[in-house]
This record gives sequence, C-alpha cells and structure tokens, in this order.
Amino acid sequence: MAGISVVMVLIALDQTVVGTALPRMVAELQGFGLYPWVAAAYLLCNAILIPVTGRLGDLHGRKPFLLAAITLFTLASALCGMAGSMPQLVLARGLQGIGGGMLVGSAFASVSDLFPDTLERVRWQVMLSAAFGVASALGPVLGGWMTEHVGWRSVFYINLPVGLIALPVVWRWLPHVVHAERSDGRSLDWLGVLLLTLAIGSLLITTEFGERLGFTSTAFAGLVAASLLLGWLFVRHQRHTAAPIIPPQLFADPTMRRLGLLAALTGMMMFVLLFYAPLLLQGGFSLSPKEAGLLVTPILVSITVGSVINGRLISRVARPERLFSRGVLLLIAGLALLCSVSAGTPRPLLLAIFTLCGLSFGFQLPNLTLQTQSAVGKGDQGAASALIQTLRTLGSMFGASLAGVVVSLGFGRSTGRTLDAAGIRDARVWQLFDSPQVLLRSADQDTLAGLGHSLGFDAASLLTQARLGLIGGIREALAGCLLLAVISYLVSRRLPPFIHRRTHP
Repeated sequence: MAGISVVMVLIALDQTVVGTALPRMVAELQGFGLYPWVAAAYLLCNAILIPVTGRLGDLHGRKPFLLAAITLFTLASALCGMAGSMPQLVLARGLQGIGGGMLVGSAFASVSDLFPDTLERVRWQVMLSAAFGVASALGPVLGGWMTEHVGWRSVFYINLPVGLIALPVVWRWLPHVVHAERSDGRSLDWLGVLLLTLAIGSLLITTEFGERLGFTSTAFAGLVAASLLLGWLFVRHQRHTAAPIIPPQLFADPTMRRLGLLAALTGMMMFVLLFYAPLLLQGGFSLSPKEAGLLVTPILVSITVGSVINGRLISRVARPERLFSRGVLLLIAGLALLCSVSAGTPRPLLLAIFTLCGLSFGFQLPNLTLQTQSAVGKGDQGAASALIQTLRTLGSMFGASLAGVVVSLGFGRSTGRTLDAAGIRDARVWQLFDSPQVLLRSADQDTLAGLGHSLGFDAASLLTQARLGLIGGIREALAGCLLLAVISYLVSRRLPPFIHRRTHP
C-alpha cells in the first residue's frame, strides 16, 4: 500500500505541477499554437489506457502492468524535461499519458485485490486519498517555486526520484493476483481499442476546436456526428466481442450506470471549480497569483480531510451509501455561496467556501471507487474501476470545454456592450478584449493605457467593466455546476447499499 500510495503521488504531482509551469514552457519553446495539446495529448492517451489496462489487469493480474506503468511514466517524464520544441513536448506528454493511464487503471483496482473485505478496504482507501490530496495540495506551490528558481524542466524531473522509490517497493511487496476465472487465455479486443481511441480522440477534437470552428458550422456538426457514431460503434462492438474491454454487463447494471453518470458529473464539477476559481480570483478580483493560490489550496487539502472523515464514518453509519449524497449537499451549498461572492468578500469567508467544496469531494471520490468495486464481481473490478476513472476524465475534459464556452461568451457579450457604449471602434482595442487575458497580462494593460491616452478613453474604466464581465461569465459556469450538483444529488439518492454487515455468532 505504501508503494501504491507513492504511485498516487506520481499521478497527483503530474496533474498539478505542470499547469503552473506551462506558460513558461510555451514562452521558451515558442509554440503557443500547440498550447492546448500539451494537456490534450496527455488526456487523450490517459483516457484510452485506463480501461485497456483495467481489463488487461483483470485477465492477467495487475502487478506487471503497474511496474510497466511506473517505468514508462518515469522515462516519459525525463523526455518531457529534455524536450527541445513544442512538438517534442506534446509527443512526450502523450507517452506520459499512456503511463499515467496505466497507473490509474492498475493502482485503484490493486486495492481490491489486497483487501477483498469492503470495510477493511475503506480504511486503507483513506491512505490513497491522503497521499493524493497532500501531493495535489503541494503541487501548485511546488510547481511555481521550482519553475521560478530551478526552471520549468524540473517539474518533470521531480517524477524521477518518486518513480525510483515506487518501483522497487511495488516489485518486492505487491502480490501478483490473477483471477482464475478470467485468465483463460483470452486476449484483449484490439478492434475495440481502436474504436475507443477514435471515439475519445474525436470527442477531444470536438471539445478543443468547437468554439474555434463555430457551433453552427458544418465542420462542428460533422465532428459531433463522428463522435456519436464512433461511440455507438464502440458500445455495439463491446456487446458482440468475445473479450470486451468493458464487459457488457457493466452497461446493463443500473447501479453501474448511475455510478458512471455520477463519475462524469463529479469530474465536470471538480475540474471547472479547480480551473476557474483561480481565474475568478486573479482576473475578476485582481488578486495576485500567490494570494489566489493560498485561497484555492483549501479545496485540495479539504479533499483529503473529507476522505479521512468519510473513512471513519462509513463503518459507523447505518446507510453508508448516503454519504455520497451528503457530500453533494455540501457542494450545492458551497457552489451557491460561490455564485454570490464579489471582490469585497472577506478572505476568511472565501477560505470557508473553498474548504466546504473540498470536503464535499472528499465524500464523493472515495465512495465512487468503493461502491463500484462492491457492485461487480472480482473478475470485473479492474474494468469497472477503469470505466469510472475514464468517465471522470471525460467529464473533466467536456466540463472544461463547456465552461470555457460559457465564460468566453459571457465575457464577450459584456465587453462588446461596454465598447459599443463607449463608442470605441478601434480594432486594436477590440483585439485586446478578445479574451480575459487582458486582465492578467500587464503588457496588454500598458498597451490599452497607451491607446486610451491617444484615443481619449478611460482604460481603467474599461478594465473594471471587463472584470465584471469575467465575473459574470464565471458565475454562469458555476451556476451550471450548481444544476449538475442537484442532478448528482438526485441520482445518488438511488444508490443501493454497498456494505453487507458481517454478523458474529
């Protein structure tokens, strides 16, 4: 379990330290056109390899895939650090995504192999949640410090010693558990892998380029149709193949359908909150990155605290399946409060709101895994756990895209009205307000001030109105998350019991 926890640290660090260093990477490698693909390449390969590795682990045992994943992820991290151009960095990130997907697809299911009893598994699950939460909380601060003092390449090299610690521990102590009923020589369905790759790749391209192509364009409609068709072909093929990546019974089980929907909704809400809360604080409320980081950190820390509390309560309450819905209620309260904050909101209140949101995810994330592993047989636990993690990843990807559209449209409408009301027609000014970046870049603000001086308008007033427009757009995205949280609560109320109490003579 210590070795698997170190694996969790690898995953968490990579998800949090890279984002802090990404602007510096793009500036040095001079490839802003490939900026989104540094994350997209990782997400694409990650989402594909999670279910593939989960199924292979069910068939052949998880230990060899976990060892291969640690090795590949560590080597890919070194390649990322040595990248000399943006295309090299994108390719290395794709390779790192393969290793990351294998890590997620193997690590979570390994816990169910070690601890078949649900109550015992709950206690040890807290160890994984704590490792992930602590690494996630330290990641942004560590990434910023290392980028500033050591260089952006160090945020990838930090994975090397962590991987070198995890590898011998997992190799020496993790047992190689193979479920006999699933190890009958069947191989993986590689046509299914191809269809899954095409479906997820098409969905990723659709979400990445939807706004750029135009949501009413023929090209966007074609991408949506291709994504739906490929997804349908994948599901249909899984029902007819002899060795499916995702067993058809998982699609047929109503509990798994509910858990899959909850996983996607949780991924959407969590990613939007983590991605747009810093933008709200920095771009909307004019806080420094350091101040924003300190205010957002309680989200990640509280996920760990919530997981520990959840682990203590789950064996003591009469209806442990209700803990998930209780966590969603906390999120509903936190999002409702967050929709009403302003630049004048006291800092302690902001800290309390972000802490409340983090606690809610501490009740949701571990229970998703626990209930999934309790809902299926031993031979399908890897595939089921991988399915939940994949849906969380896809939810995050889709949620970020939708929130980006909402924020951009809200900001664009507001700034357009402001510039029209001020009678400004200069194309240079309109170009500066194309995106919220003008609120974050001092060079753009200096340019705007110079244009204001020469054209006779108040640049400070325009920036103030633009900040209000950004706040309004982010509030609309958070309101959307609030609606998703209500749906999540209603679905989670229908979850069946997942712990069968042991009776003693």
